Amino acid sequence: MRAVALIALASAAPLCAAYEVNGVALGASESAVKKAFPSAHCQPLEWRSEAADRRCDDAKIAYAAVRARVTLYLRRNAVQAFTVRFDTRDRDRVAAHFRSRWGAPAGEVTETVGRKEKRTKQVQKLRWDRGNDHALLTAQLDRKRATLEVWRGNFIDEIYRVR
Repeated sequence: MRAVALIALASAAPLCAAYEVNGVALGASESAVKKAFPSAHCQPLEWRSEAADRRCDDAKIAYAAVRARVTLYLRRNAVQAFTVRFDTRDRDRVAAHFRSRWGAPAGEVTETVGRKEKRTKQVQKLRWDRGNDHALLTAQLDRKRATLEVWRGNFIDEIYRVR
């Protein structure tokens, strides 16, 4: 009985991992960002937002064994969100990485979007939710770049809200 409990606990451990990018999780400080991404350029946000006051960009990183770019958004010296952009061809590899760390997505869909006069587009979306933290992988299948957005609270609603 004890062995079964240990196996269940060990198999659940990877699913408890925080939403993070190369060791920088939501809530991390700017110094943690700079330590993980030494070439990151951090600066005040160019617009006023309740969601963030600074952003850090790094042009070339490796994430989930693929080449990517990252932008991290901070408010009061704590990471509130990050965006990872990578080649759409790598979406299955990246999604498998997230499934192994975060478990099955709460939602997974491939939508067909388009108008009669224009050609349709297929968009694959995978979403994970853990309390107040969220992750959304979006890949427009005919485009070069796919995106992983990870955020805390209502960041997505607030970041570009005009005040």
